[in-house]
Amino acid sequence: MNLQSSLSHFGAADLAALTLTVCVWLGIGWRIENPAPGNPSVAVLMVGFRREWMRQFVAREARMFDAAIMANLRQGTSFFASACMIAIGGGLVLIGNTERLLGLAQDLTFTTAPAIVWEVKILFVLLFLTNSFLKFVWAHRLFGYCAIIMAAAPNDPAHPDAALRTEQAAEVNISAARNFNRGMRSIYFALGALAWLVGSWALIGATVLTASVLWRREFASQSRRALLRGTPM
Repeated sequence: MNLQSSLSHFGAADLAALTLTVCVWLGIGWRIENPAPGNPSVAVLMVGFRREWMRQFVAREARMFDAAIMANLRQGTSFFASACMIAIGGGLVLIGNTERLLGLAQDLTFTTAPAIVWEVKILFVLLFLTNSFLKFVWAHRLFGYCAIIMAAAPNDPAHPDAALRTEQAAEVNISAARNFNRGMRSIYFALGALAWLVGSWALIGATVLTASVLWRREFASQSRRALLRGTPM
């Protein structure tokens, strides 16, 4: 089956749903990281707390608490990276088993279509999962770099290098968290992209729902209201 005949199985509604999903994914990610003045997102609010953490860390004599937090952050990124790898492997196995794939598709939609249609739809989900995996792996490394910088910080807050190490650790920590958040958003949209197996309108609905959930958590959640009270700069 050539490319032209394969693409003929996808209509204008499919193209519109795909375009909407990608645009919404990129758009809401940009808005979360670059909110309007006076309306910060949770991700932006946490930037101030991460900088304050490093300022407080360098003044602490016992740093076991900070080491435990860094270990938990790295463990979280490692868990999600592993989960993405498992999901990607499962998707590739499903693509490689055409008979099972067609049976699953028929159960979901009660219609018949060539295997290439379902393979493309699963590949779309795998693209989001692959992006998540790459973001989580990089976040894991950055949290490791941050831990090393923190270990290199002098115990004396008055030391000439203390302020520099604090700033370096904060910036690397913020970059790691940014990549972790991007990975999480890709997982959300990967879950939403599964709706394309049902149909293009299901994908559009899932995209709108996913964006609404992300918007609420970043701009209208109770946790955001709590963070707004006395947010450090």
